[in-house]
Amino acid sequence: MKKTIALWAALTAATLLVTGCTAERPPAAVAPPKTTASAADPSAVDPSAGNKAPDAAGAPGAAAAAAYRKWGLKPFAPPPAPPAVKPVVRKPGGPVPVISDIPTTEKIVFLTIDDGAEKDAEFVTMMKDLKVPFTMFLTDSAIRADYAYFAPLVAQGHGLANHTLTHPNLRTLSQEAQRKEICGQQTKLAQRYGTTPRLFRPPYGNWNEATRAAAGSCGVDALVLWRESMQIKNMQYQRGDKKLHPGDIILAHFRGPTELKGRTMTEMTATMLRRIQEQGFTVARLEDYV
Repeated sequence: MKKTIALWAALTAATLLVTGCTAERPPAAVAPPKTTASAADPSAVDPSAGNKAPDAAGAPGAAAAAAYRKWGLKPFAPPPAPPAVKPVVRKPGGPVPVISDIPTTEKIVFLTIDDGAEKDAEFVTMMKDLKVPFTMFLTDSAIRADYAYFAPLVAQGHGLANHTLTHPNLRTLSQEAQRKEICGQQTKLAQRYGTTPRLFRPPYGNWNEATRAAAGSCGVDALVLWRESMQIKNMQYQRGDKKLHPGDIILAHFRGPTELKGRTMTEMTATMLRRIQEQGFTVARLEDYV
């Protein structure tokens, strides 16, 4: 009888060992299933929230979408990666290129804003929110009353470019006089903002070969013109089809209600961005291509 009891006990112990169970340690409690819900999802932290859908604020890009909504806009598609080799390059010893657009097949355009007369604080906030790249072509006579206004825009990473000291019609000046206008502004911008411009736009788009020579002597890599200009509510196109084309350079100005018939610079900018989106384009950084 004792042998029978001992044999039964041994068989029972072996069975428990095989099944991973022990009489002294009950099975561990089953852990609740993991969830991928964002911390922003109310149901993830509040059982009373039930089965609500995740909060949009937890979705990727939500911050950008909220920033764009603030200005009545939708986010732009991200631009393509910049080309490994810039399509516009000044050859050593060669003339300064003159461009109105960038050679590309991508549906991208480039924003440029001239002069600097209007200094709307809301525009600085808008550009910080939207992170849409643009290049500002500044004229000293327009910005000297408040150089500090443009420092945050430079700090945001927007391009700094040359638009002469006093905004003259360069074609009426000698090459030396043009050189003073261009080189003088190169120096002033470098002193004020810590970077020497590589790009130059002649006032009114007026230039001649003396302009190219003068700009080249001042270290300029390209004369930048434009294909479209933003007016108060609509684009003005140079081409007959009145459409944006890949690589187009768009001109706008630092303008306020006086010049824009009561509209603000941020309203003008928002309208320009909508016109770009309506045609299926996004915005790239000009300095990545020149």
